[in-house]
Amino acid sequence: MNAFPIKNGSGSTTEPADKSLNWQRIQRAKFRKNQVGSQQPLFYFCHMNHSYSAIEKAITYIRGHFKEQPDLDEVARQVHMSPFHFQRMFTEWAGISPKKFLQYISIEHAKKLLQSDLSLSDTSFETGLSGTSRLHDLFIGIEGMTPGEYKNGGKDLPIHYSHADTPFGDVLIGSTSRGICHLSFTEEGDKAITPLQQAFPQATFIQKTDFLQQDALTIFTNNWQNLPQIKLHLKGTPFQLKVWRSLLQIPQGQISTYGKIAAHIEKPAASRAVGTAIGDNPVAFLIPCHRVLRSTGMIGEYHWGSNRKAAILGWESASVYGE
Repeated sequence: MNAFPIKNGSGSTTEPADKSLNWQRIQRAKFRKNQVGSQQPLFYFCHMNHSYSAIEKAITYIRGHFKEQPDLDEVARQVHMSPFHFQRMFTEWAGISPKKFLQYISIEHAKKLLQSDLSLSDTSFETGLSGTSRLHDLFIGIEGMTPGEYKNGGKDLPIHYSHADTPFGDVLIGSTSRGICHLSFTEEGDKAITPLQQAFPQATFIQKTDFLQQDALTIFTNNWQNLPQIKLHLKGTPFQLKVWRSLLQIPQGQISTYGKIAAHIEKPAASRAVGTAIGDNPVAFLIPCHRVLRSTGMIGEYHWGSNRKAAILGWESASVYGE
């Protein structure tokens, strides 16, 4: 089984474009090298992705009925599972109990983090943090495309793309020869590639997984001892690239606000423009735009759904703070 199954338009799993046994051996060797000691192999995502649909339904119900404080039995009933099986599935996915997870996605928890009042340039954000917390800052680099690389709608620009499973649902990932240019959560099958095609209407699209994609997707494993450097190759204005780079500095398990990001890039009056740039982020999760909340602690909107944003934030807090 492939580390990251590629899906065709019908949603079924297929082999990558490179079908040779040699290619598969290389993939497996790389998988073993990067996952020494791991208890969660990459193909575990197939199971995790299946669990996520039920988990998102549960989170949607809980957020819509938070005033009633539904108990475990009621939430399990909403996803058509027994309380025992729901608790087990949720704990396998998040690493913590549903009760603790709900604390991590509460407004009270968000306000507590925001009240710490640390700026992204504060030394407390730059020192004394674990490698897990500084994951995006340390391992992800952004390179802006030159105008020549995306002129004429990306003419003569080859882009590889593939579908993969993650703990937060299916993604479409796209890459140039120099890095990841697109990653989006999707439930649209064949239509998932449309935003990528609209960004580069004249590019040559090849359905194929490559090592750049494989490296990038390892960030979802929740085991980062051997995480490779992840290269992003992005089309954006200088202002957008500055905002996206600042997002990498928000530690995992922490959050920021539009105002703090604006202050960090020395544009304190540009909160609205910062919000627009964050909304235009072409690379979900790798650029952690999900870590930006309203100053009230409300989760707010997210290009790929506010319930998915809540799920990611809770999952990240679980990975940092535990039970």
